[in-house]
Amino acid sequence: MAHWSEADIPDQTGRTALVTGANSGLGLRSAKVLAGMGARVLVASRDPERGRGAVAAVGRNAELVELDLADLASVRKAATRVRELTGDKLDILMNNAGVMGTPFSRTADGFETQFGVNHLGHAALTWLLMPAIKNGRVVTVTSLAARAQGLDLDDPNFERRRYSIATGYSQSKLANLIFMVELGRRAEAAGLTLVSTGGHPGMAATNLVGNSVRLRDRSIPGEILDWGMRRVLPSAAAGALPQLYAATAPDVRNGDFFGPKWALELFGPPVKVRLRAAATNETLGRRLWDVTAELTGVTPDF
Repeated sequence: MAHWSEADIPDQTGRTALVTGANSGLGLRSAKVLAGMGARVLVASRDPERGRGAVAAVGRNAELVELDLADLASVRKAATRVRELTGDKLDILMNNAGVMGTPFSRTADGFETQFGVNHLGHAALTWLLMPAIKNGRVVTVTSLAARAQGLDLDDPNFERRRYSIATGYSQSKLANLIFMVELGRRAEAAGLTLVSTGGHPGMAATNLVGNSVRLRDRSIPGEILDWGMRRVLPSAAAGALPQLYAATAPDVRNGDFFGPKWALELFGPPVKVRLRAAATNETLGRRLWDVTAELTGVTPDF
C-alpha cells in the first residue's frame, strides 16, 4: 500500500458506484477514476446544471442523480431514484459531498447546515439505500478537522449554545467517523457483507476551502484564491487517493480508515491511519445512531 496509486485500482467493470458531491473536487476525480476503470457511476449533484457538466466530464459510464443533502425530501427522492436505476444493487456508496466553514444557517429541515449536510443528510441517504448497498461498500469521506473538537449530542444543531464555524465543522466530521464505525458494527451484527470504511484527503486543492473563504469574504477574487491553492496544496487527484483506496482495494475491512502517509497525514500516498478514540466508542456510536434516526425520521432497517 505504501506507494499505491490509481494504477493499482482493480477493474471495476460490472460495478455501480454512487458518488455524492461528484460535480467538483474529490468527488469529480473519484467519479472519473471509477468510470475510467469500468464502473457505472451515478453522479449525485445538488445543482442539475453543474451535475450535467460533471456527467459530460466523467464520460459515457456516468448518469446524473439530483441530490440536495440539505433537504431530506430531496434525499428520499434521490434514494428512490438510485434504487430504481440500480435494481437494488449498488456496489459503492461514496459519501463525499460536504460544506465547510459556513456562517450560521439552517437546512430545509431546520438543522445547522454543516451538521445537517455533512452528517445527517449522508446518514439518511445511507439508511434509505440499505436494500441496495447491503452487500456493497460505504465509503465515508471525512477530514483531519474531526480531531479538533468534540460532538455535543445534547445540542448538535446549536439551538442553545453559541455557534462556532470551526466547532460546527469539526463535530460534523467527527460524526462522520463515529457513524462509519457504528454502521460497520451493526452490519456485522446483522450478518451483512456490507463494508463500512472511510478516508480523508489531508490537504488538497479543492473548491471546499475556497468556497468557505468566499462565503465569509466576498472581496477575495475566486480566481486568485483558487490559483494560489493549486500552487501550494496537493492536487484533488492526490487528495482522492485515500477514498479511492477505501472504495476499491480488496483488503479493506469494516472500520478501516485511510489518509495520506506523510507530514501528520497532510499529503502522500494512502495508508491505513488511526481513528480517534471517540470514533470507536460504542456508547457514543449508539447514541449518535439514535439521535440521527430521531432527527431525520429515517428508521435504519438491516
